[in-house]
Parts: sequence; structure tokens; C-alpha cells
Amino acid sequence: MANRIPRSSSCFFIFLLLPLLLQFCSGKSDLQLNYYSESCPRAEEIIKEQVINLYHKHGNTAISWLRNIFHDCMVKSCDASLLLDNAPGMESEKNSARSFGMRNFKYINTIKQALESECPGTVSCADIVALSARDGVVLLGGPEIEMKTGRKDSKVSHAADVDSLIPNHNDSMSSVLSRFQSVGIDAEGTVALLGGHSVGRIHCINFVDRLYPNADPTLNPAHVEYLKRRCPSPKPDPKAVEYSRDDLATPMVLDNLYHKSILDGKGLLIVDQELASDPLTSPFVQKMAADNDYFHDQFSRALLILSENNPLLNDEGEIRKDCRFANKN
Repeated sequence: MANRIPRSSSCFFIFLLLPLLLQFCSGKSDLQLNYYSESCPRAEEIIKEQVINLYHKHGNTAISWLRNIFHDCMVKSCDASLLLDNAPGMESEKNSARSFGMRNFKYINTIKQALESECPGTVSCADIVALSARDGVVLLGGPEIEMKTGRKDSKVSHAADVDSLIPNHNDSMSSVLSRFQSVGIDAEGTVALLGGHSVGRIHCINFVDRLYPNADPTLNPAHVEYLKRRCPSPKPDPKAVEYSRDDLATPMVLDNLYHKSILDGKGLLIVDQELASDPLTSPFVQKMAADNDYFHDQFSRALLILSENNPLLNDEGEIRKDCRFANKN
């Protein structure tokens, strides 16, 4: 008869294995709150300080941080691949048409330099993208979000995948919902995240087709006249500073006026219009329009899911010294 393992020993063995089993069952679980508590205790405080300072100098940085996390995490992984500049044999994701209008990338390195002074080679650019978005949301009047850290940085750009992975503002609602679902965000979360259009500006070139030669009948007629004054040409110069906003009343506040506006036919993009009319999303639009706290709760939930999309962990990535370039071997 085979030797039996004493009951107390087998229980102890299972106890030792339990953390490993839990990690295996839950997938990539290395992201955690306060990841830098020992390696760089002031990391999150430094990022917040820099985000606040930059906001007071350049208010639109808060909007840039929000857009950064969307464009980074929707493309394969939350890995700061978005921040990589062109390099021999590698094209930057920033060159994509989907990145049109994005700005303030240079200030990410301002944050990075402050962290390098405190804790060299410790805090990833991917975590800077995530935490600057978190802190930017608060500055825009949005909710406070507890966000995990521990991401590593990609060594390569995913430029070839950007157009297929970032939803286009002219895509059908089914296509947009499918794309968000692929990263774990449901229809309710999609409606909340698109509420990010409450802040920032939209260039005329992205919606003039709804104004000329004939106005889109789903647009509020009075709003059409306003938009034509803002965008007087049916063929605007893409580099011109012509633009408008979805939310005219509180353009620098992340609130539910976006949802109220699209119900009133004042959304600028096709995706705004479809969000308000599609039977899968319209009920959530109406609910968010009626309850700003509900919008903020769903926005927090969806942004957390997005921020944890397929992060690079441990030796899967690196900690870049400069967010614009992969480290040299």
C-alpha cells in the first residue's frame, strides 16, 4: 500500500498552493493597487502633482490624458505603445488617421522625468498613461477611480492594427459595440465611455458631411445653423483650428450633458446619433441623461475594465527610460 500523506501535511500543502491556484484561475492578476508602495512610495503622488500642474498651465492636458488611455488600451494592450515615436523599422501609432487631433504627448515625458528623478527605472509609461487619465478625470469634474498598477511597457508599436481596433466615428453601432465588447466592455459601459465626448473639441472635418450639401435630418435644426457658423466650409482644412463641441454648456466638465445633448439632436458625430437611437444603447443614454451619478458610476466601471485590458506583466515588457523610445539593449 502506498504511503499516505498525513492529513495535516496535505492541508498545509493545499494552503501553500492556494495563492497560485487563485492567480491561475483569475488570469493575469499582477496588477494591484499601490503597486509601487515599496519600490517608489511617492509614485502616484508625483503623477498627480504633475497632472495638476500641467492642467493649470495647459487645461486641455486633462482631456489628452483621457484620450490617451482609450487609444492605448483599445489597441492590443495597455502598454504605452501609443507613445512610441517613429524608429528604424517601426512606425508610430501617432501617425494613424485615428490619432488625428491628439496632442500633449511631450508632457507625458514631463511626468516621466519627475518620476525618474525620484525612482529611476521603476515606474512604467503604461502606468503613467493610466494614472494620468485617472487624475485627469477628477480635474474634469468626473469620479475618483481606484486604478491598479504594475503594467510594463511595450517594446514595439502596433501601428498596423490601429485602424481596425480603434472604432471610427462613422462606424455602425453594432460595429462599435462589438469592438468594445472585445475588450470586455458591455453596451452600458460603451454608452458611458462615449460620454467622454462631453469634454474636448471635434474638428469640423469629422462632421461636415452631416451639414453639407444638405443637413442631416436627425440634427436639431437650430443646432445645424450654429454648426454652419462654426464650420462654414463643406471642405474644411484638416489643419485649421475650426472645431465645435458636443457639450456647449460645460465643455470642460465630464458630465451627462453629453447624453442630454444627443437626445436633443445635438450630437456631432454619427456615433453620437446612433447611440441615442439604437435600441440597445438608447435606454442607457436616457438613464444617464437623467442621472449624472449613474453616468459617473458606469464611466468608472468601464474605464477600469479598459485600463486592465491585456497588460504586459513581469518580463513581458520593460520600463522605458524615455516614453518615446524602447530601451536600447
